[in-house]
This record gives sequence, C-alpha cells and structure tokens, in this order.
Amino acid sequence: MSRRVVAVVAAAGQGTRLGAAVPKAYVPLRGRSLIERSVTALETAEIVDAIYVVVSPSMEDVARRALRGHEVRFVHGGAERADSIFAALRAIPLDDACVLVHDAARALTPPGMIARVARRVLDGADAVVPVLPVADTIKEVDAAGAVVATPDRSRLRAVQTPQGFDLRALRAANEAYFGGTQSFVATDDASLMEWFGVDVVTVQGDPMAFKITTPIDLRLATSITDEAEPTVFEIPGDSPSPR
Repeated sequence: MSRRVVAVVAAAGQGTRLGAAVPKAYVPLRGRSLIERSVTALETAEIVDAIYVVVSPSMEDVARRALRGHEVRFVHGGAERADSIFAALRAIPLDDACVLVHDAARALTPPGMIARVARRVLDGADAVVPVLPVADTIKEVDAAGAVVATPDRSRLRAVQTPQGFDLRALRAANEAYFGGTQSFVATDDASLMEWFGVDVVTVQGDPMAFKITTPIDLRLATSITDEAEPTVFEIPGDSPSPR
C-alpha cells in the first residue's frame, strides 16, 4: 500500500451541550478521556500511519497528558471547526495521501469502520462518508416552524466520522472556501467537497460511532462501556476476577 493514511482528530471545540466542567474531548469515560479513546481506535484500525490532533492552545498541556504514550502530533485549532481542519491540512508534510477527519466525540467508533473508510479512499474515491439509514421521519420546516416538506426517508442517511478524502482534493476545496467570499457554510468536510464539485460516496457506518454530544449520549456510552469493559478486582488468595 503506497499511499499513506493520515488521521486528523478534531478536538478543539468546547462541547458546551454536554454540560461538563471541561471541553468535551477531555470528559472521562470509565477513566479514559474521549480523545484518548478516539486516538486508540485509529491506532487499532492498523491502517493509519500518522495522527494529528487539533486542540485549542489553552488545552494543549491537558491533551498531551491525556495522550501520553500515543504517537500523535498537535495542531492549534481556529475559531471554527473548518478553521481547525484547514490548519491541520496545512501541517501535514505530504502531497499525496488519504486523510481521515474524525470527531474526538465519536469515542466508541469501531476500528473496522475506520479501516473501511480508508480503504475506499485508497481504492480511488476522492471523498467517502460512513452512513446509517435514518430511522425517524424527517420534516423540513420554514422560519416559523411550519412543515413545508417531508423528504423520502428511504433516501436519507445519517453521516458519521471518520470521513475520508484524497488529501489534494480536500486541500483544494479548503483553499477555495477560505479564499472566496461565498455565503455557503460547510457543515462538515463532506459538504465542503460537495460544494467544490467532488463526488462523495458512502460506506456502511456503525451504530457505535455515535457522537457523544449531550448528557444522554454520555449515559449511553457509559452503559455500553460498563458492559463491554467489566471492572476487575482482586480477591485475596485468588486470581483477578471480573465483576
């Protein structure tokens, strides 16, 4: 495999909806921060060659402690998520690569899904997003809150991360975006590529790649990890046993 795979972990936001005392990426989940779990998942996928973590300057020391023992490179983020990702893209010392952009808050993303996205880019796609079918009926509403349309649910998908891209194409899209005066606001990196005229393809996502945004999300993640990672304790005169 000649092309390198570089991951960018977005962890510069505050994540105020979670209501935690620290930015969301540093919230612990069974003793391990969300950012550390996300980096571990990327490493475990066994396809990522380098990891860049985008942090706010004020949190870099905290991030370094949280990721002690992990081989990552830190980049200072900007005012908005798009600014942070563009800063990371400019820090990557490569011209040709597959780049994976991942939210630190998707801390339980399976390594297999990460590899699936990367392989699709390595196979020739310029932009790849993992998706899941939408379970709820979706309504389009106007400024007053009145329903104006009901999209066909069979054609809708919920998008997750990591999103995978050809590095050259994503850089070019960012340069056009930040160099122009358009009113378009990118909601994610894939929407930026769509705006730039790049075809975006999908691969199967995973329910475990949900974003931990609200206290309810954190409770769900805690319940999952409590079951998947049972506590181990010592019994005098016996070997460690799971609770």
